[in-house]
Amino acid sequence: MSYPIVQLVPGKEAAIGFWHPWVFSGAVAVVPDDVEHGGLVHVSDRKGQIIGTGTYSKSSSIRVRLFEFKEAVIDKAWFVEKIRAAQASRAITVPANTTAYRVLFGEADGVPGLVVDKYENVLVMQIATAGLENLRDDVVAALVEVYEPSAIVERSDLPVRKEDNLGPVSALRYGTDPEPVPFTENGLKFTADVAFGQKTGFFLDQKDLRKWILEHGVKGSVLNMFSYTGAAGIAAMKSGADRVHNVDGSEAALAGCARHAEMNGIDADKFTVQDTDAFDFLNVNKDSRYDAVIIDPPALIKAGRDAEEGKKAYHFLNRAAMRLVADGGLFITSSCSHFLPEEDLAFILRRASVQAGIRLEILAVIRQAADHPQSVYFPESIYLKSFVCRVTRVKMPEKVVVEEVA
Repeated sequence: MSYPIVQLVPGKEAAIGFWHPWVFSGAVAVVPDDVEHGGLVHVSDRKGQIIGTGTYSKSSSIRVRLFEFKEAVIDKAWFVEKIRAAQASRAITVPANTTAYRVLFGEADGVPGLVVDKYENVLVMQIATAGLENLRDDVVAALVEVYEPSAIVERSDLPVRKEDNLGPVSALRYGTDPEPVPFTENGLKFTADVAFGQKTGFFLDQKDLRKWILEHGVKGSVLNMFSYTGAAGIAAMKSGADRVHNVDGSEAALAGCARHAEMNGIDADKFTVQDTDAFDFLNVNKDSRYDAVIIDPPALIKAGRDAEEGKKAYHFLNRAAMRLVADGGLFITSSCSHFLPEEDLAFILRRASVQAGIRLEILAVIRQAADHPQSVYFPESIYLKSFVCRVTRVKMPEKVVVEEVA
């Protein structure tokens, strides 16, 4: 099958030659009149040689998202092959005592614009582009063939869909409408509210951080900020903490904290919750001391233009939160902003800790779990980073006054 051919500006083939899947508007020289928004196209160089196949957008700055770096047919069979290839990787990286993981991670798995998570036998998918919107039926049919799920739920409520003139979509695409789905992660018991929870119902990308907490132990009192349904707090309790206080601005999320405590045999009076904005909490609670503080905020930098303001927010948040850690305690901080590289977060921690009179010893740097693969061909897939630090309080010297010389 042949598709309309989009021709590139001479010299703009380099990124494709290195297998980066995005073709930006400035790289496009010729677009046939019959190309539809979200339609499948071939991409050619100036000589007319086809060098890729993907979907076209008339509205996004990313004009073409490439599925293959050659001439190809994108249909149900193609999706089946891609899903099976991704599953072969998950068979290696997903622990045996874990029944929830990411099946497909968009461009990093070679399927631009598509994310699929698996909770036990329920699949939840997110479609980000008009191209995948047009291919939805093939995607669903391929997922059914490979996984034989009891249900497939679509939670395509991503802000990025606006770039392709798409609104939010939530729908049951296959099977019966599921209740919150119970699953296990490294032996811990959780549920995913696949119909109404945030993202696809759970934050699976932080499973390696929770595993670190579970294996290395957190003692004493723990403050878990931006807790969502308390998964990191559950790991802390199971690793030896005496009590956990979960702070989140969502009443529904905090109800999930109570549910997860009960599922894991944790006393409710040791796993407390507070419905409040985290920044407000930090403004009020400046003298409390915890043996460990965990902060995992949403992305505070959603685009490159937001970087400076976002860095200020990360600086305030980290400085205020680390001040609540007792001497010798743990400070665990995360950022899921792709636009805040790991080295920038480290710099923020350096400045914030000096200002707070705290020395941080990095015990571990933990990134997104392997079922959210990091692709060397698609750096944009690298986004999550967490620093696990031991806190030592230091006595700050008095400010040096430099006398003016006459």
